[in-house]
Amino acid sequence: MISERDSETTFEEDSQPNDEVVPYSDDETEDELDGRQPGAEPGLNQTSRDAEESRDPGKKDCSWQVKANDQRFYDQPGFKRTIFLCFKKSKYAGNAIKTYKYNPITFLPLNLFEQFKRAANFYFLVLLILQSIPQITTLSWYTTLVPLLLVLGITAVKDLADDIARHRMDNEVNNRKCDVIKDGRFKTTKWKDIKVGDIIRLKKNTFVPADILLLSSSEPNSLCYVETAELDGETNLKFKMALEVTHRHLQEESALADFDGLVECEEPNNRLDKFTGTLSWRDSNYSLDADKILLRGCKIRNTDFCHGMVIFAGADTKIMKNSGKTRFKRTKIDSLMNYMVYTIIVVLILLSAGLAIGHTYWEQQIGNSSWYLYDAQDLSPAYRGFLNFWGYIIVLNTMVPISLYVSVEVIRFGQSYFINWDLQMYYAEKDTAAKARTTTLNEQLGQIQYIFSDKTGTLTQNIMTFKKCCINGQRYGDCRDAAGQLQSHPEQQVDFSWNVYADGKFLFCDHYLIEQIKSGKEPEIQKFFFLLAICHTVMADTSDGQLNYQAASPDEGALVTAARNFGYVFLSRTQNTITISEMGVKRTYDVLAILDFNSDRKRMSVIVRESGGNIRLYCKGADTVIYERLHPRNPKREATEEALDVFANETLRTLCLCYRDISQDEFEVWNKKFVEASLATSHRDEALDKVYEEIEKNLILLGATAIEDKLQDGVPETISRLSKADIKIWVLTGDKKETAENIGFSCELLTEETAICYGEETSALLQTRLENQRNRAGSSPHSSLRMNEPFFQGSRDRALIITGSWLNEILLEKKKKKKKLKLKFPRTAEEKKKQTEKRRRAEAYKEQQQKNFVDLACECRAVICCRVTPKQKAMVVELVKKYKKAITLAIGDGANDVNMIKTAHIGVGISGQEGMQAVMSSDYSFGQFRYLQRLLLVHGRWSYIRMCKFLRYFFYKNFAFTLVHIWYSFFNGFSAQTAYEDWFITLYNVLYSSLPVLLVGLLDQDVSDKLSLRFPRLYVLGQRDLLFNYKKFFLSLLHGAVTSLIIFFIPYGAYLKSMGQDGEAPADYQSFAVTAASSLIFVVNFQIGLDTSYWTFVNAFSVFGSIALYFGITFDFHSAGIHVLFPSGFQFTGTAPNALRQPYLWLTMILSIAICLLPVVAQRFLSMTIWPLESDKIQRNRRKYLLEELQWKRRQSAFRRGVSARRSAYAFSHQRGYADLIASGRSIRKRRAPLDAVLARSGTGSGDTRETS
Repeated sequence: MISERDSETTFEEDSQPNDEVVPYSDDETEDELDGRQPGAEPGLNQTSRDAEESRDPGKKDCSWQVKANDQRFYDQPGFKRTIFLCFKKSKYAGNAIKTYKYNPITFLPLNLFEQFKRAANFYFLVLLILQSIPQITTLSWYTTLVPLLLVLGITAVKDLADDIARHRMDNEVNNRKCDVIKDGRFKTTKWKDIKVGDIIRLKKNTFVPADILLLSSSEPNSLCYVETAELDGETNLKFKMALEVTHRHLQEESALADFDGLVECEEPNNRLDKFTGTLSWRDSNYSLDADKILLRGCKIRNTDFCHGMVIFAGADTKIMKNSGKTRFKRTKIDSLMNYMVYTIIVVLILLSAGLAIGHTYWEQQIGNSSWYLYDAQDLSPAYRGFLNFWGYIIVLNTMVPISLYVSVEVIRFGQSYFINWDLQMYYAEKDTAAKARTTTLNEQLGQIQYIFSDKTGTLTQNIMTFKKCCINGQRYGDCRDAAGQLQSHPEQQVDFSWNVYADGKFLFCDHYLIEQIKSGKEPEIQKFFFLLAICHTVMADTSDGQLNYQAASPDEGALVTAARNFGYVFLSRTQNTITISEMGVKRTYDVLAILDFNSDRKRMSVIVRESGGNIRLYCKGADTVIYERLHPRNPKREATEEALDVFANETLRTLCLCYRDISQDEFEVWNKKFVEASLATSHRDEALDKVYEEIEKNLILLGATAIEDKLQDGVPETISRLSKADIKIWVLTGDKKETAENIGFSCELLTEETAICYGEETSALLQTRLENQRNRAGSSPHSSLRMNEPFFQGSRDRALIITGSWLNEILLEKKKKKKKLKLKFPRTAEEKKKQTEKRRRAEAYKEQQQKNFVDLACECRAVICCRVTPKQKAMVVELVKKYKKAITLAIGDGANDVNMIKTAHIGVGISGQEGMQAVMSSDYSFGQFRYLQRLLLVHGRWSYIRMCKFLRYFFYKNFAFTLVHIWYSFFNGFSAQTAYEDWFITLYNVLYSSLPVLLVGLLDQDVSDKLSLRFPRLYVLGQRDLLFNYKKFFLSLLHGAVTSLIIFFIPYGAYLKSMGQDGEAPADYQSFAVTAASSLIFVVNFQIGLDTSYWTFVNAFSVFGSIALYFGITFDFHSAGIHVLFPSGFQFTGTAPNALRQPYLWLTMILSIAICLLPVVAQRFLSMTIWPLESDKIQRNRRKYLLEELQWKRRQSAFRRGVSARRSAYAFSHQRGYADLIASGRSIRKRRAPLDAVLARSGTGSGDTRETS
């Protein structure tokens, strides 16, 4: 009996996770999960179930119905859904996509609503309303309205520009065109007008506009080749094939117009590799699967045209279902800034309340007894204090800086353009510039702790290149001359002009191998390249006189292309023959059997009849499986193994090649078993694999190939730099484990010293930890389940490699199988309570297990998750965000990366590939992975430093400005009178102090871009939030408070007993206001000068220009002329000219400025001398580093040869090849043979090799 504890966490423990299988999607049906159970209903039961399903193929729950060429079919009430009250809408989505937020009618109300959701904007709206109440207003209404309109206007313009760009992108996609049958004929129609059930025609090199059922095509048996780069970044072609009945009957336009088939299938979901449905037509039902569906985003290749029926459109397509929810992303600094604004509002309310209480007390003690203060209003002191509370809220409103948000937006906008304009992030090959697709996340680029990267198309180019080989124990591929000596000029490539079939793009530098091939003295070399030319499932076609290959994987294409260049050219094939040009001589061979690759076998073989009638098996596969099947006497076994070690250390993907001769009798016996297995109705794959094992033995080793899975330029250097910046890099890919591990070594994410932890070991570690936590938790479910000790002891470099199946197992994400026949009885309240408690405890343990996994993974320097679904990629990112509270970045290039890109704090798309889905969903995009280091270490770090410096200074200058009112209150009876002129209050943040700090936020840099890249450790400041936090905020508050004290009390003391040159005392309120304001302007502008690290002419001009602007406007506003025009608005007539001609006041201002700034200068000097930051040290030595850089050359990475037992991945596709397709003959354009030739061939039983020169 299973204990209660065990039952809590046993979600589905009926099988060991399979590393080769991509796990199920979250949308899988229970029937599919039942079908996955191993050993369910074996033998007769299985057969009877198959028979039952064949009688009723629509038995499964297929609630999505699509009728061809009948739009009225979708008007039935059953296909409507209620959207609001009695309003109903069709459940079938239109094909138009919409990513924009506004239209001309909704822009103004929606945008204003969004802007007033910001606390500061709403606060100032309330303030404006308060200022319109005469009893409490202490400032003119325009002091708030002008800055508020400026803020709302600038933000609205930016939002409008962003949304117009979205409209343009949507229109570009929605207005693409294709042919749709309307009124019995094909008519050109825009994508947005395509509807479910439409019959469409697609031409070569066009994108598929919706998820469609393939009906027919121009190819034999209605094959259709598609490229899925937009979905998964892979550029190798995949094929789809129509049903035989639609292929035969639906080729003509009239037949397609009359087609009235009904498709019943699964509801729209996110499974890219699954489809279940049934086509009902002409009183027959036909089963449909994923091989008959073309997905939106695919591109038609090598197929002149094809016809299809729209099944899912627009938002219902699988590519859109995989894109995940669009999340509103905000930076960490944004959140912190909001909390600080709330803090300021609380402080403001408390100060206003304190000052209002002070006014109440003052009124009771002094105001009531002072006849000269009587204002003809008999109000109680308490009521006067209440009115003054609101008055102080208005006076002190500048503590909450209204221009803060608009200034932040301007800085981010400018920084985004700096990213767009960066020529060092421009990828000339694809004419692709870096693009900041959002303007709100720039400073977050300087705080990244975890990077989640796709592999195919992101780290790699998905281009395989034949680099080296080992034949008969001899290694080839190093740069050697024709005599076998190493070349002094390694860049000299082999000239393949002697070969008419040579591919001009193929590069090889070993001239010695070419001489050996041409001489014909080494039969093993001839066999080696003959094997590469004959043992594959590649298909050839000729267009414009050029021979082109279509391979199931880029690896196979690279091997066949290599053989082609070395003189062994695969030309064509039929169902049972293959034609090869061997050093200019064409020969056709009978192919007796193709033993196809799969992920369990890790090899493929062909059996051919050679000249003279002898039969030979050629095989290629991973060294681990080939070496087990070699003949005991293989003299070159050790030499080849050494070569494999060398290739592995150079991170090349290896394959072993071998052969064996088969007697006629042995082949006939084996062929009978092969035919029987091929005709098996159940467990066909297992039966075939067993038969293959019988013939693939006692093999003779020929050698090994080494293929380079080409990384993008600069990937290892980028990863190395980012690692030095304390950024952890996780690779999340759908590729096989071996391929992903090999790329890990190629890009130096893994090294020879790295200890790798796999799924099984990880599961055991986590299970042990969970058991220990349970034991510690005891019987109380509320006790702490945390354990802080590390999973791994010692400081060894570690990496985690885990597959999607193990990920589901470890994170307890496996689905429970429903029990079919379960009698349900009414449960008592106690049973319900037990069930709820059991479920709650299971969730708690699941959460703990997930946290433990994240803790374990984060102890590793690198993590590689392979064979994962798009949803799992997003789940891994979400787990790190949830349990580590870390800032994450996801980078990818395909639609399968969109969910991950949207989930991470920052999403980056690789543009310039065929696929643009990732780019459209990303926050930033560029052409190559290597630009990520510049985006983070230069632009990200600078943006973070600039924003932090801007915010610290902004809070400081506003506190220094506002708190003067508080000190003044102690001398004016707490009457809420302002210490400055109204126009100074209005323009202080808008004109007098805004430009210098804006320029620092846009242009400042502590060290240059080159030094930022050279010293990645500078980046950690942002990760640790060292430059802007609550401590820095309160220091700015304190600094501002001290400055305000000096600004107020030094002029106050100077004015107490002073006498001007003309014998008059300049101690009036207006002169004092001008003196304090002038001192403040000098102090805050000189302070930003001290904070500036990178001086330009523009910075200097802004500082001195702001001071000059202040005096210009002040003298203007204090002139008699403007007072005559607007007597109520300008009341400081003549104040500035009279006050500022007194030397005494200038000395007072100089004293105030000196006392404010000298301590700051002293503190900066001491900190740079005694406690310098890393950036200070680098800045001090920048000249030395510049000289070093001029002399420095990039060091070549050195491989450790012969010290590793690691093997790089076998070079095969992730799925079966085209063997079934070739064997069926469906892909071959058949020519009718003469009858006598057919009879002669059947009479002889087997054909001889045919040879032509």
